[in-house]
Amino acid sequence: MVFHTGQLLVATPRLLDPNFRRGVLFVLDHDSDGALAVVLNRPSELPLEVVLPGWGQAVVEPPLLFSGGPVAQDSALAVGLAVGAGPDLGFKRLSGDYGLVDLDLPAESLLSDLQGVRVFSGYAGWGEGQLEAEIAEGSWYVVTAVPTDVLTSEPAGLWSTVLRRQHHELAYVANFPDDPSMN
Repeated sequence: MVFHTGQLLVATPRLLDPNFRRGVLFVLDHDSDGALAVVLNRPSELPLEVVLPGWGQAVVEPPLLFSGGPVAQDSALAVGLAVGAGPDLGFKRLSGDYGLVDLDLPAESLLSDLQGVRVFSGYAGWGEGQLEAEIAEGSWYVVTAVPTDVLTSEPAGLWSTVLRRQHHELAYVANFPDDPSMN
């Protein structure tokens, strides 16, 4: 079995679920029990400072709370980029230089060791074999993440940006119309 921790799931044009339509998800964890990811390109209108005082100035632009997925939307999790060792406390490395950031600690105690942080309300989750089945049925493209994907300052264009840099036919999907009937 192939696991996709640290990779991106990019919604194919056939995936019409409003939670994931044209979504780009960063896979935080994937093993034989299931998978966990966050949607990278769904910023809310809510300033992060309103929800988590002290963290609004700590995150990368835009300083908004992002909708990470349909599961547990009343909870927050933060993904940070730590080049090198990263913080001794409050950072759990997941994949490469990315890890979960402990939002219970004061932001200033972690920031000097982090290159950037993004906060998500909720997440996307799959049970055993569920993500693999969705990939096999053609709902997701699995592609390599680059450091700028997770902390992009342009989340609205991320779906097209990620697809455009892919090889061969997959790059053409970036131009797929939002509504094919209008083409």
